Amino acid sequence: MPSVKLERPRVSFADLQQAPEDGRRYELYDGEVFVVPAPIPLHQIAVQRFAELLRVYSRSHGGLVFLSPIDIVFSEFDVAEPDVVFFEHGRETLIDLRKAIRVAPDVAVEILSPSTARTDRGKKMQMFARYGVREYWLVDPDEPRAEVYWLAGEVYALAQTASASETVRSTVLADFEFIVDQLLDL
Repeated sequence: MPSVKLERPRVSFADLQQAPEDGRRYELYDGEVFVVPAPIPLHQIAVQRFAELLRVYSRSHGGLVFLSPIDIVFSEFDVAEPDVVFFEHGRETLIDLRKAIRVAPDVAVEILSPSTARTDRGKKMQMFARYGVREYWLVDPDEPRAEVYWLAGEVYALAQTASASETVRSTVLADFEFIVDQLLDL
């Protein structure tokens, strides 16, 4: 007799929208639900500072910056909540401010936490590459260090790693650079 295999139904973004509010944040990877733990204060400081750097950039170059919680719906079964996303000038019209975002951002940023680092470097990174996010940043507040990846075909290539007092630069956003300590220096 063949063994019985438990099948989990795929969950869609529509399913998430119909679920009762429970205060948790969720991401979908090919219809599999992942609960995103609440971040620690250091993480939130780094998120806010990165978003502010992008806001300053957008004032002179245009574009839109959003920080989590915000759903990026790549497909009905692939939904992520990056810490910070940026859409370059000219792409703002692709976003309906009254609905979930359904286009890939130009830049996605994750501030690493012990509970999310594996997913940020694994499933999430692969999903962002698959859906065409042109640049992916990983910031480790414990090191401190920033890694910048650019989309090379269908995978990310490491463009730069910078630590504490070093300058880190975008490969996508012209003139966007900063010293890593600006995010993490308390």
